[in-house]
Amino acid sequence: MTDRHDYLCEVDKLRAELLQNLEAVGETVNSYTEDIARLDVLTLIEKVIQKIIHSLAKKEAPVLELNTRSWSNTRFDKSVGLLMSSDTTVTTIRSDCPSSVHKFALFLKVLAMIYKLVQTDSYATKRDMYYNDPQLFGTQRNLDLIVDDISCMLRVPRRSLHVLATSKGFISGDLCYLEADGTRVECSSSSAAVPVSSYVNGITNIVSSAKFVLVVEKDATFQRLLDDEFCTRLHPCIIITGKGVPDVNSRLMVRKLWDTLHIPVFALVDADPHGIEIMCIYKYGSVSMAFEAPSLTIPCILWMGLLPSDIESLEVPQDALIPLTKSDESKLIGLRKRPYISCQPAWEREMDIMLKCKQKAEIQCLASISPHFLTRVYLPNKLHYGGWI
Repeated sequence: MTDRHDYLCEVDKLRAELLQNLEAVGETVNSYTEDIARLDVLTLIEKVIQKIIHSLAKKEAPVLELNTRSWSNTRFDKSVGLLMSSDTTVTTIRSDCPSSVHKFALFLKVLAMIYKLVQTDSYATKRDMYYNDPQLFGTQRNLDLIVDDISCMLRVPRRSLHVLATSKGFISGDLCYLEADGTRVECSSSSAAVPVSSYVNGITNIVSSAKFVLVVEKDATFQRLLDDEFCTRLHPCIIITGKGVPDVNSRLMVRKLWDTLHIPVFALVDADPHGIEIMCIYKYGSVSMAFEAPSLTIPCILWMGLLPSDIESLEVPQDALIPLTKSDESKLIGLRKRPYISCQPAWEREMDIMLKCKQKAEIQCLASISPHFLTRVYLPNKLHYGGWI
C-alpha cells in the first residue's frame, strides 16, 4: 500500500470541498440542534395543562391536539432533509370519547412524568418510564409512541424532555471523548467496539484525527470490519453501526461527529431497497422524526457501497445474488418517488440498475470473490479512487 496520506488523497479533496461548501452556505441550522432551556419546556407543558383546565372550567371536554407525523405534513429541504411543515394538520385525542379516553389519560400520565424529570433536572430512559407502570402502558411501544408524540406536539427534542433512549449502536476507531458524567471513552481498540452513548448530547472533548466516518448498515458487516482490523489498516478513521434501522442515538452520534470534525461521512449498505432506505434515514431523516431533522440528518453523507453497478463490474457470482421480490420492487419504486431522490441522479441510476436486473445483493456477497475482499480490496480501492456517489 502506498503512503497513507497519498492513499486517502481523494478523501482529503472531498473534505476540502465539504469545508468550502460549509463556508459558502454557513451552518444555518445550529439553532435547531441546541437544547431547549428547562424552564421553557416546563412552560410549554404548563400551557397544555392550562388549556385542559380552561376547557373543564367551561364545562367542555378537554382535547389534546397532536401534530400528525405523515408525508402530507412533511416538506423537503436539500440542506437539512425532511422537515415538519409549519402548517401541519393535527390529530385530536378526546377525553369524552370511549375509544380515546384511555390514550388521553396515558398522555397526561407521561406529561406528568416528563414534567417531574425536567423540574428535578433528572433523566430516565423510555424503558425506565415503561416499568414505572407496565400494566398501565400495556407495551413498551405504546409508551415510545406517546413520548415521540409529546416531543412533536411541543416541538421539543426528546433529550430536552430528559427522556433517553437505550442505544443499540456501536462505534470504533480513532476517537475518544468524555461522557456527561466525566467518564473518558476510548474507541480505538482494534478488536472491540464501544456502545453508542445513551446521552450523545452530553458528550464533550471529542478528540480524533480521523479522515472519514464509515456508517455501516449491519452489525455482521461491522463485526467483519473489526475482525479484519479495518480501522488499523485504513487508519485514521471511525466506523459506526446502528445495527439495521438506526436508533436516534446512533443518528445523533453520526451528526455530532460531522458537526465536530467536519470530515466525509460514507454509507456502506446492502445493494437492496432496505439498505438504500436506511442510508436515506441517516442522510435525510424520517417522517416520524421530521420535527427533529436538523439535529439528526447528515445531508453530506455519500453512498460508498454496495452499489448495484458494482455487482456487474466486479463480476459477483450469480449464486451470491438474490432475486428481487414483488415487495422489494414496490419499495424501490416507492423510494424513487420520494422528494429527495430526484436531487440524487447517481442514486437514481443505481436504483434503475437494480430494477432492470431484478437482483439485490448483501455486502457479504463480496466474500464469494475472496474472503477478505471487502476490507482489503473493495473499500481501500473505493477510498483511494473516490468510488462514492
